[in-house]
Amino acid sequence: MRGEYKVLGGKLVAVDLEVENGRLADVSVSGDFFLEPEEALFDVNAALTGLSVDASVEQLTSAIEAAVGRDTAFIGFSPEAVGIAVRRALGKATGWDDHTFDVIGPRVMDPAMHVALDEIIGREVAAGTRPPTLRIWDWDSPLVVMGSFQSYVNEIDPEGAAKHGINVVRRVSGGGAMFMEPGNCITYSLVVPQSLVEGLSFERSYSFLDDWIIEALGEVGVKAHFVPLNDIASEKGKIGGAAQKRFAAGSVLHHVTMAYDIDADKMTEVLRIGREKMSDKGTRSANKRVDPMRSQTGMTRDAIIESFLQTFRRRYATQEADYSEAELTEAKRLVDEKFSTREWTHRVP
Repeated sequence: MRGEYKVLGGKLVAVDLEVENGRLADVSVSGDFFLEPEEALFDVNAALTGLSVDASVEQLTSAIEAAVGRDTAFIGFSPEAVGIAVRRALGKATGWDDHTFDVIGPRVMDPAMHVALDEIIGREVAAGTRPPTLRIWDWDSPLVVMGSFQSYVNEIDPEGAAKHGINVVRRVSGGGAMFMEPGNCITYSLVVPQSLVEGLSFERSYSFLDDWIIEALGEVGVKAHFVPLNDIASEKGKIGGAAQKRFAAGSVLHHVTMAYDIDADKMTEVLRIGREKMSDKGTRSANKRVDPMRSQTGMTRDAIIESFLQTFRRRYATQEADYSEAELTEAKRLVDEKFSTREWTHRVP
């Protein structure tokens, strides 16, 4: 059995092993990494040999750390990376190349439907009835999408929302509010099985799942980088942010929103927190816009989205897909019975 794991910004780790009576045997770790002293590689192999095939990444990591000396230097990789490679060899963790992704391009609909579809597709990927899925949001009306744990009264100015006719919906993932008007930002959801982020901390899973979009931004002329925990920024400042939800059934929802051309004045009338953030930046002028994607690329929103999809298709195995009628019907039911209700929207007062 063989498993590989490429450390983000680092080196490739490979593990070859056998299984005997439910235990790891003949373990051999290799790769293009650096390890000092070099003899520590034998200690790593020995530490893994005999461990249960059910050992978690954390347990594998602890065994390696206990076996090597304090002066051992893992350069370009880590004991955790070895643990992930072991889990992949056993088929308990997966890599990008183990999956074919459904790709659903922009489809204009009520933005609350996209919030509901996140939950539905999360369930389906966990159940194995839909493959891992990348889908682009598009919408026909304004909406504020609050993070799962945000306080409604602290976040939303009801007078500003009423003035501009902007509704509020709470999503299933954490993070901050998304101020969404038609054409003002670029949002996508990526739903993957838990196995793809096996062994990764929450922070590392953000950068791991965002790696492709960093390349995609470079393709449209934006030199971007990841800023822990969940921001994407360029040399000219923040572009967007990510949010996640890990479903207990076994999937991960990871979505990203990037500002294309936002009316900051309107946003600060609707979002209290947005008002404070813009004030901190000294943004008080009328007709101020937040437009990092438009100004830095000079491209239309549609052209940027298509370029992003091309990057994803080039990096990974994909197939074109769409929403089923059953999914859309269930999403409408969830909007009516959950996401549009006061009980859900105000669940954190």
